[in-house]
Amino acid sequence: MSAQSKERPRITKQQQLFSSLANNALVGVAIIQNNRFSFVNRQFAQLVGYERNQLLKMGQVHTVCANYDSILEQFVLGQKELLIEDQFTHFSGRKVDVEVCFIRTHYDETAAHVLFVLDISQRKESERSAQIAALVYENTGEAIVVTDENGLVVDVNPAFSEITGYELPEIVGRSMNILSSGRHSTSFYRKMWQQLRTTGRWQGDLWNRRKNGEDYAERLNISTCYNEDGSVYRRIGLFFDVTTHKEREEDIWRQANYDHLTELPNRQLFQKRLQQAMQEADEHNKAFALIFLDLDLFKDVNDTFGHDVGDLLLREAARRLLSCVRGESDTVARIGGDEFTVIVTNVADQQIVNRICEDILQAIAQPYYLGDGMATVSASIGITMYPEDAADASELLKNADMAMYGAKDSGRNQYCYFIPAMSEAIQARMMFSESLQRAIDENQFILYYQPIVDMRTGQVVKYEALIRWQHPELGLVPPSEYIPFAEDSGLIVGIGNWVFKAVLEQAKTWYEEGREQFISLNVSPAQFYTDGVKADDWISSIKEAGVPTQMIVIEITERLLLENNPVITHILQQFREAGLRIALDDFGTGFSSLTYLKRYPIDIIKIDQSFVRNLASESEDLALCEAMIVMAKKLGLEVIAEGVEGPEQEKLLLEAGCALGQGYLYSRPVTVQDLDHWALERKRNAIKSNTNDPIMTGPFPTKTYMV
Repeated sequence: MSAQSKERPRITKQQQLFSSLANNALVGVAIIQNNRFSFVNRQFAQLVGYERNQLLKMGQVHTVCANYDSILEQFVLGQKELLIEDQFTHFSGRKVDVEVCFIRTHYDETAAHVLFVLDISQRKESERSAQIAALVYENTGEAIVVTDENGLVVDVNPAFSEITGYELPEIVGRSMNILSSGRHSTSFYRKMWQQLRTTGRWQGDLWNRRKNGEDYAERLNISTCYNEDGSVYRRIGLFFDVTTHKEREEDIWRQANYDHLTELPNRQLFQKRLQQAMQEADEHNKAFALIFLDLDLFKDVNDTFGHDVGDLLLREAARRLLSCVRGESDTVARIGGDEFTVIVTNVADQQIVNRICEDILQAIAQPYYLGDGMATVSASIGITMYPEDAADASELLKNADMAMYGAKDSGRNQYCYFIPAMSEAIQARMMFSESLQRAIDENQFILYYQPIVDMRTGQVVKYEALIRWQHPELGLVPPSEYIPFAEDSGLIVGIGNWVFKAVLEQAKTWYEEGREQFISLNVSPAQFYTDGVKADDWISSIKEAGVPTQMIVIEITERLLLENNPVITHILQQFREAGLRIALDDFGTGFSSLTYLKRYPIDIIKIDQSFVRNLASESEDLALCEAMIVMAKKLGLEVIAEGVEGPEQEKLLLEAGCALGQGYLYSRPVTVQDLDHWALERKRNAIKSNTNDPIMTGPFPTKTYMV
């Protein structure tokens, strides 16, 4: 028997052994001979997605191993093994990351390459993910800080250093407390760590401090990595700088909740604090006092020194009020004009309230040195107790307000507690409010019109619309008796809307008759403050009615312009841009009138009747009127003199350059039905001027139409 014949059984056994081992191996095994698969195990077939017989029948290995030829070229002379990473092509067409050990050998007496293949797709994906994570870590704009289980810094990314100013060597191994700004309480951090220990996560906004000492706001998200035993391995914090956003939010919130003049809480924040005080009092079974404060004779200060000086006094009064209360536990608020409120919490003894009120009276009464002048005011204080006097916020405020008026009625510069008898007055106010609301609902109002005359010709050029209340029992009620109440109660919005619609309806009627008469309507400051003036809606209504916008004049007072409110400026500008005209009523009575003309879109000034009433040659009033007229003309403004009651006033105003007048010399306010009668009577009573031009002048001829 030849040596070859003796060797074959041994080789066969080796092949059988190899096949058995290969078929049970945990890695893919394949044998390539002459660029074809001559053997593949189950794992290899599964790895590339083929059946074993499909691989054995495959014409060439390149379908699966596209780089086979280039791999073979990597074998150097005499090298029998080669370990590489490659990509095989799966039956589906996708690429499979593999690690392959190529072995040069002989199989069945023929040169062969044995492949041991390990699927490393998951590892490669992890590597790629790690690479991406590293890129993100290094290049993201979001700061990342890694701490150990004790909160000591392990690592930070470049964004962390950019935001905080701390480089890694400066902060590694240190507590994150190094960034603390001191703005947050101990309880804030205690709650944060309690949540972290419970859930492993925390997110929120907080203020920290940069290395340079500058505070900044960050939006922070903390997550936790755990060991297999559940212990903390790492905590990862991600944050970004939101300082600008937080400052903007704080500015907006402060503007919405604080009075810009005194920097005290405004009415809105006061209401929130009042509700909070009621809730805390209920929870802890305690009482609190609500103080309502009004400055006595403050109007005299404004009239004497001007509103700028009045503003200085209000700021100083606010400062004095703060000095009389018990720090942060009590709230001092300005709710409007010269009205302030104080919430005195946790009142165990009424003497606490008495002492605070006495301190307030003494502090407010001290002289105010304002610029070059000195002013004095006093305070009238009303007090109501919770829960003794009322169970809701609105009732408390009404009670305190009523008690304050009780202090005024008793001589001012004192305080007065609310007593139940005062509720009768409140009931009366409520009944009046209901009656006024009914008047709005039932259309009990009527408009009267007072002509505005060109004093040179006697021709009517405009009308001022004036509202009257036709009460079913009381008859005609003048505005002075209900408008202030309507402003205080908010009913002025409904009344103002009624006036606008009535004026628009009358303007439409005249326009359709070919009479393009200008009509001015008075708009209360309270309408603006309560969002009762919808410029867009009003302008749309005028256009829908087909009325030229220039026929409508919006008449306002200086009181509206005192606070330099950008919202009010925007509304007035909307009216102006739409073609409506803006008239400033009672001009000259305010200290800052000239400022208003520069700051706001004013078209017309109406000289207050207080300057016209006593007009005489060489009088101080005449000098003031002349100055106002000259100034208005320089600014391109139209001038109307109010309260013209006699020919002498008319003559002096004309000589001063004022062409338009309004007053009893021409007509009292009359109904629209009586306007034609009035015009007819004036024509009949027309007189001749020195130039023989017909001038319609003189008072309304009959009392039939007077109001």
